[in-house]
Amino acid sequence: MMTDELVTLADWLFKGWQSIGRVIVVGILAYFGLLTIVKISGKRTFSKMNAYDLVVTVALGSTLSTIIVSQQTGVADGLTAVALLIGLQYGVARLSVRWPGFNRFIKSEPTLLFHQGQYLKQAMRQQRVTEDELLAAMRSSGAQSPDDVAAVILENDGSLSVIQGRNVTPVASLQDVQRPGD
Repeated sequence: MMTDELVTLADWLFKGWQSIGRVIVVGILAYFGLLTIVKISGKRTFSKMNAYDLVVTVALGSTLSTIIVSQQTGVADGLTAVALLIGLQYGVARLSVRWPGFNRFIKSEPTLLFHQGQYLKQAMRQQRVTEDELLAAMRSSGAQSPDDVAAVILENDGSLSVIQGRNVTPVASLQDVQRPGD
């Protein structure tokens, strides 16, 4: 019985040289196939302009992993899945550019979370962002104090933008930003 358990453990740790060879060959083919598809599709493929782009990027990574590791997925099948994801992303991006209504539907608006020394609590609660997270964003942007910051915005890709310099005049780059009560 003990030797059966050892054999099972050994099989679990090392499937054999053929399995490793498959991973190497399929990994190389999948990698260069992905590079080719990305080159054809353009720079926008791996952008982080919004949450949708992030989801596609994660899905592409997962698909590449499946191609390499799963013996049930062939390289052609996997690269077809990659091309499908990139094609769908391309289509969504084109529709977003052509039709503002579709763009509003698919993308979220940036949200103002801090403005002129005031934490906008309602917006922070709605977006599930804490004061500590805003302070961390301010520090990483080089602000020594919240008094040095004009605004903090939760962008549509989930990142926090910090506009430095306490200004009484409206900041032009905030024109498309959702404000509490909007």
